This record gives sequence, C-alpha cells and structure tokens, in this order.
Amino acid sequence: MEKISGNINSTCVEFKDFKNYDGQVIPVRGYIHRIREMTGFSFVILRTARDVIQCVYAPEFSDYRWDAKLCEEACVEIHGKVVSSKDAKGNDRYELQIHDIIILSLPAEPLPIVINKKQLDNIQLSTILDLRPVSMRNPRERAIFKLQEGIQRGFRDFLTKQGFTEIHSPKINYAGAEGGTNVFKLDYFGKQVYLAQSPQLYKQAMVGVFQRVFEIAPVFRAEHHDTSRHLNEYISMDFEMGFIDSFEDIMNMETGALKYIMELLKTEYSEEVTLLKADIPVINEIPAIKFMDAKKIIMDKFKYKPSDMKDFDPEEEQLLGKHAKKEFDSDFIFVTHYPSKKRPFYTMDDPADPEYTLSFDLLFRGLEITSGGQRIHDYNEQVAKMEKCGMNPEEFATYLMLHKYGAPPHGGLGLGLERLTMHLLGFKNVREATMFPRDINRVTP
Repeated sequence: MEKISGNINSTCVEFKDFKNYDGQVIPVRGYIHRIREMTGFSFVILRTARDVIQCVYAPEFSDYRWDAKLCEEACVEIHGKVVSSKDAKGNDRYELQIHDIIILSLPAEPLPIVINKKQLDNIQLSTILDLRPVSMRNPRERAIFKLQEGIQRGFRDFLTKQGFTEIHSPKINYAGAEGGTNVFKLDYFGKQVYLAQSPQLYKQAMVGVFQRVFEIAPVFRAEHHDTSRHLNEYISMDFEMGFIDSFEDIMNMETGALKYIMELLKTEYSEEVTLLKADIPVINEIPAIKFMDAKKIIMDKFKYKPSDMKDFDPEEEQLLGKHAKKEFDSDFIFVTHYPSKKRPFYTMDDPADPEYTLSFDLLFRGLEITSGGQRIHDYNEQVAKMEKCGMNPEEFATYLMLHKYGAPPHGGLGLGLERLTMHLLGFKNVREATMFPRDINRVTP
C-alpha cells in the first residue's frame, strides 16, 4: 500500500527566490503568458501564481528544440538557468535561459480576449465580468484580488493579536438581523427562512463565550439598487467585543486594524500596490464628528440642502470626505450619534439624548465603508426596544439568551471588503473590486 507522508516538497522555485539560484538550472511551472519571436531567439513570458517571469529560448543555450505545439496559455514546466543583471536603476533583475520545456496541458482554443498586456484595454466591464475566470489571468486584474487578500489577512492578523476568536455563523437564518424587507426569502423544507443580512445576532451571542470575536464572510441584501456602489452579496469583515467602556473603544479598535492593514499592504503587497498604483493612506488618528454637527457643516459650509435629516445621501458623504481631507488631512472620518430611528433594534440609545444612538459610520474618501456601535446589553431594555420597533421578542428567543443570562457592555462593526478595495484603488464601480459580483442583474459566472 502506498503511504502518503503529508510532506509538501515542491521541486519548483518561486521567482522571489531566484537570487538564491543565480547561475543554476531550476524548474518553474506556470502558463505561457506571451511568446515574442526575435531574430535567432525568442522571449517566453511565463505567468506564475503571482509573478511574470521573462525566459529566453535560443538554440545555443541547450539541446532543447522548440515544440511547434507551444502556444500562449499552455501550462508548462520550464527548466532554465537563472541569469542576473542590472536594470537602468541599478536594481537586480533575473531571467531564465531555457534548457527544457515540458508541456503539461494545452488550451483547446485561443482566449476570447487579450490578457497579456499590462491591463485590459478597451474592454467593457460587463465583458470582463462575463469572462472572469479568464480576465483575472491578466496580471493587473489578478493583483486586485491579491491586494484584497492582504486586506483580509491584515484584519485577521491584527484582531487575532488583540485576543479575538474567529467564528463562522450560519447564513441560513430563521429571522433577519437588521429588520426591514431587504432579506432574501428561502423555502427551507416547507418553512420560510432567510439568507443572513449580517452575522450580528450570532457574534453578539459569542461575546458571551469568547468576549472578542470576528468573522470574514458573505452577507446578503435583497436591495433593488442597481448602482456603482451596491451589491446583493458582499464580504463583510465583522468584529464584536465585550467589556467595553464606550463605543469609542470600537472605533479605536478599527483605527488600529486599518493602520495595520495599510502597513501590511505597503510592505508585503508592494508589487500589487505598484502595479495598481494604489493610493495607500497614512493613518495616525481618525477624526470623529457627531451626526447633527456633520449636517450643519454640509448645510453651512457647502451650502447643500439635505433631502433626509436622518441619514446621508452619496453627495453628502462626498462633502464630508472633502471636509475631513481639508480640515484634518485625513482620508477617513467617523460620524457618530446617528438618529435612533435609522439604527437597528439592537443599537444602544444615547442616555444623554435617546433620540440619538451610541453608533457610528466610517467614511473613507467620501464613501461609507463601516457601520458600528454599542449594543443594548440589558434584557428588559432590549425587549422594550424590540416592542417599540413592532417586533415580537418571542421570535428572537435564542438571541435574547445573551441578554437574559447576562451580557457585558459590548459593541462591534461591519466593514465592507469590496467598498474598501474599490476606494483604495480609485475604482468607480464596486464590481471591479468583486471577484464574482452578484447584483440584481448578475448571477453568473
């Protein structure tokens, strides 16, 4: 019987390690990204999981002779000699002198779009999204989601270091977390259930177990928006923390997480940052302003008349972004103390003025990317607010276990991954920062 050891011993070398193999013949696997035939030799550009490597074929390098079947998007293993040189700036550069090419697979037909340029020029976004499994092979498109990996990694690493436990809550629920009608209904073996709008009720429950928890997972909103900033399924990066002194503890935790994420992107994702020309913000402190004070600035400073005094429209968010940049030199601004009527049933009202809440949104360059705040932890207070909102507390019996059997002062937030990525990269449409978007028109690929 064959035994599997579990040891992973890849014989292929990553491009970042070429400096350790200068002058040696090594194996590398990937796709043939481009072939450029020159007089007497050819450039073979190899695309690996993260890099694009220049390889050179010339008969003088080895006994290998060109295989006529080789084409772009063929999967190959190239054996070649690592050769170093200096670029115009004096930096080390490496290429492979090809000694052998082993064909692992060949495409059945040519690609429907050209992906081997720096970016996908003159191709409509709808086409890029229709062909996502192929279009993401373009190095720039691929870099978007490598950078997005870094955002999630930074969020996870930072919170883990702060004593948070990662959880996974169910996405099929008996009731919606946020209330309202923007929920997807499902027939669940004859019972009506809903896709999760957020992990809110479950992460609050887990505060009673772990005190600090976080989750990175999809959430679903049945909103009939067809805008450049809305999706019906997106990735929410949530955390909830117990034994807080005030909702400002939550804002401080998010500030620390964002600072950590941005530093991680600049150091360990510098190639993607450079390729995408990402404008990574410097975060020291994030200013905060109360909701009604923000409204006053919008009306007095910018002479803009709001259409809703209980929330902000996109234009108001843009104006607040300009205010934060000019007054505080900050790409971020917290807006606190939202009206109680615009916040979910679990949000704690401000004891000093119950018309407002101990809650906040975080705006990044004029776009809301986070909602959060302090939660009600007293059982009777929570039941009373549910009834005030026209809800039946009996339908939330499992949620109320936290409150009934003892809950610490706690709060948390949800941060939209795609929106944060979108604004980091200066995109106009959140779908550009979504691997496989789901909106009111798109459910494929």
